[in-house]
Amino acid sequence: MILTRDIGIDLGTENTVICDRRGRIIIREPSVVAVDVKSRRVLATGDRAKEMIGRTPGSIVAIKPLREGVIADFDMTADMLHSFIFGASKASMFARTRAVVTVPSGVTEVERRAVEDAARSAGIQEVELIEEPMAAALGAGLPVYDATGSMVVDIGGGTCDIAVISLGGIAARKSVKIAGNALNEAIINYLKKNHNLLIGDVTAEDIKLKIGSVAAYDGEGAMEVRGRNLTDGLPKAVEVTSEQIREVLLEPVSEIITAIRETLEVTLPELAADIIDRGIYLTGGTALLKGLAELISKETKMQVHIPENPMEAVAIGTAMKLRRAR
Repeated sequence: MILTRDIGIDLGTENTVICDRRGRIIIREPSVVAVDVKSRRVLATGDRAKEMIGRTPGSIVAIKPLREGVIADFDMTADMLHSFIFGASKASMFARTRAVVTVPSGVTEVERRAVEDAARSAGIQEVELIEEPMAAALGAGLPVYDATGSMVVDIGGGTCDIAVISLGGIAARKSVKIAGNALNEAIINYLKKNHNLLIGDVTAEDIKLKIGSVAAYDGEGAMEVRGRNLTDGLPKAVEVTSEQIREVLLEPVSEIITAIRETLEVTLPELAADIIDRGIYLTGGTALLKGLAELISKETKMQVHIPENPMEAVAIGTAMKLRRAR
């Protein structure tokens, strides 16, 4: 008897989340690979590789094999997936692996094929793709297979996928390459321009998580940021406030809101009426940015909801897709 292992894979620009068919998270790791430059041998993946970003010698490079939701380095993506899926010894008892893997909304056929091929190169025998907003809607508990409109905005690391879903299909969609990474980049550019300070992506992410917001909030403050002085190349520390970072983040966030409004404008009137009743659902790690839900609600004049585990909604949705396929 051939045993089959069913898994769902949220293949994200920043993080890869893998769950079993019951929706239990079994892997949650950064989508990072540390590679020996000369031999192209993979030295580490996930958390271990992320710790090396900006701290490796010249012979080792820590890379992110996915960019803006699509595969930028095929071999590294396949190696990373193989490490995540089959790294645990218990995985070897399964002779066959079946997976539902996410792709951003509106990717090209070539990009879809690249994800399928990378998954198969990683050792997965059966591969089914699902668009991220559909998986997010399933994971958020929305009635996607009913004759009613549901709207989900999935804001990950590389892309923001917006979709109106009805009867198991996407009735209106928009994907923009403005998400968590774009917010980090805005912080990096601000410190470079206004404080002559160079910081890395990890530090920018830390600033965003600690004091980042798009609306005033209780307990606002400041934090010390350390980096390299662009004038003399020496280490330097500056203080930035919540208000300063808020001004920086509002510009890229306004583009996300514009994309949401544009999607609503092309939504069928009957489905739009359903969305007014049900509201908009935010998923993805950036959904947790302070004040974001309130700002979107203010600009769209609709209720905005965040599921209990927005960072895991897409992965849980892949598990629900697995169970439905059986």
